[in-house]
Amino acid sequence: MQATIRRLSAEPPGAVRAWIAAMRPATLLVSVGPVLVGTACAHARGALRPGPALAALAGALLLQIAANLWNDAADAARGADGPDRLGPSRAVASGWLEARSVRRATFAALAAAFAMGLYLTAAAGWPVVVIGLCSMVAALAYTSGPWPLAYRGLGEVAVVLFFGVLATSGTEYVQARSVSAPSVTLGVGLGCLAAAVLVVNNLRDRDADARAGKRTLAARYGRRFAVAEYAALLGLAHLLVVLLVMRGAAGPSLLLGLLTAPWAIVLAARVRRSDGRALNP
Repeated sequence: MQATIRRLSAEPPGAVRAWIAAMRPATLLVSVGPVLVGTACAHARGALRPGPALAALAGALLLQIAANLWNDAADAARGADGPDRLGPSRAVASGWLEARSVRRATFAALAAAFAMGLYLTAAAGWPVVVIGLCSMVAALAYTSGPWPLAYRGLGEVAVVLFFGVLATSGTEYVQARSVSAPSVTLGVGLGCLAAAVLVVNNLRDRDADARAGKRTLAARYGRRFAVAEYAALLGLAHLLVVLLVMRGAAGPSLLLGLLTAPWAIVLAARVRRSDGRALNP
């Protein structure tokens, strides 16, 4: 994936590769994880329903794609993806795709996600409407509108809520018709991991973001804060696994999640030592 990104950054790609770059496929696992965990929570309660589970997965991926496309166009319009960008090149800012075409594709993805939502509403009732509409608004409001969340330092909060808690507990709800404490807690943990990805991006781009008026926490409080925030997010994600087992809300097998703790320590150390383009991997 990194090799593909480097090639896309070095030369103008064809139309297909430009659209793939705009959808940012490397980020899509952030949407898959919560759906898998929410489905596991439903299965643990004897409420696994493959149809709603697959629809929730499709909806989550479509919302992620819509957010990525919209952010590509919105950040280009606000000047946040200028020629001094340290991260992978963005399609609109690089001139690979027209902003109008990217916006149209965004609404196409949202329409497809809405269709998934109609099916899930029929399967699980009106709460799905609330979750779906809030998620769609958040996808657009993240980098646009009168109060863009990413430009106000609320990116991490939005990610924990929508890519963590709502995604995990919502997936469980459409199958079990109720939400359990483990799905909410694990949703917070998964949201922390998703927010950690955002923190690395914001750490890398803090100077350019500050010039563009994108007041992320890294742009506001600097490198040391962002490095500490990254380590804290990874630490909290693993701590929540331990707390669930200690409180008896989950069995000891959940502690297998701690197998990733050594890798989290390695990543935190790499982020502490790295800056600029060295953070891209």
